[in-house]
Amino acid sequence: MKIEQFPFGMTTDGQPVTRFKLTNDHGNSVELIDRGATIVSVNVPDREGKLANVNLGFSSLEGYLQRHPYFGSTVGRVCNRIANGQFSIDGRQYQVAKNLGAHHLHGGLVAFDALMWTAEPIQTPSHVGVRMRLVSPDGDEGYPGKLDTTVEFTWNDDNELAYAFTAQTDAPTHLNLTNHAYWNLAGSGTARTHIVTIQADQSLEVNDDLIPTGRQIDVAGSVLDFREPQAIGDRIDQLPETKGYDHCYVVRGTPGQLRSAALAVDPSSGRTMEVLTTQPCMQLYTGNHLSGQADAGGFGQHEAFCFETQHPPDAANQPAFASTRLNPGETFRETTVHRFGLA
Repeated sequence: MKIEQFPFGMTTDGQPVTRFKLTNDHGNSVELIDRGATIVSVNVPDREGKLANVNLGFSSLEGYLQRHPYFGSTVGRVCNRIANGQFSIDGRQYQVAKNLGAHHLHGGLVAFDALMWTAEPIQTPSHVGVRMRLVSPDGDEGYPGKLDTTVEFTWNDDNELAYAFTAQTDAPTHLNLTNHAYWNLAGSGTARTHIVTIQADQSLEVNDDLIPTGRQIDVAGSVLDFREPQAIGDRIDQLPETKGYDHCYVVRGTPGQLRSAALAVDPSSGRTMEVLTTQPCMQLYTGNHLSGQADAGGFGQHEAFCFETQHPPDAANQPAFASTRLNPGETFRETTVHRFGLA
């Protein structure tokens, strides 16, 4: 296994961006950049041994410097939605950025996906990787507390891409980290033919703005039912309001323990991707708003899907949900693994 570093251009304020290439002993590779702690590419073989990049992204930094659909980005402080961009902690009300109409999405206007992280390569006998760190100051995008966050990406000979988050704060705050990678196991074309299984019996009910109501609903027999293998496209047209899937599932098992959350299979190439996580939930998003334009990398609607492992959206305002509150003296720890294989 080896790790290589290459220059990837300069940010608009003159900071150099580095591309890290992690290659295992089979010649399969992952590429990362330190802007946004971003997954740029994942190159794995099909059933005939042909490599293809199965992760949506850009070939140059310019794509990432524009407002893009969070391709491969680490998202925080709080991923997904916060209703009205408001929450209270110990009786004090906080207003965070409203960047989705009346609501807060994926950390705000200039969030973790758009910031430079410090990065260092790591290598052990079992994996190669990159450890990235970001210190978010008190008041960043309206959030309280100075937050020190680390994400450690690793890649091994079993074609497992893992990212492990840790974070600490000096004042009570809210934190919900994910990676927003978009996947197409065929390497191109529609993702509607991908076969998906999700280890969840319930999803979170949402209103018209995709804000959770606080209720968990059974998926059995509904358009959201992926308990058995189902093509993404089989029932996607039953969701015209959202133009596809954009729903949060409650993963079976015990949060905090690494367990299987979902499996995707591309019948054409034979590639598979199993996602394991310690997180309580996973958002299935099917690239409903990919426009086919340059700011979407030329990718069109439903040409990729996301398995965004996370805590429940709007948990800061939903006392019945798994809490996203982080207090001084506590350490946030969550791990997700993408295991690539062949059917």
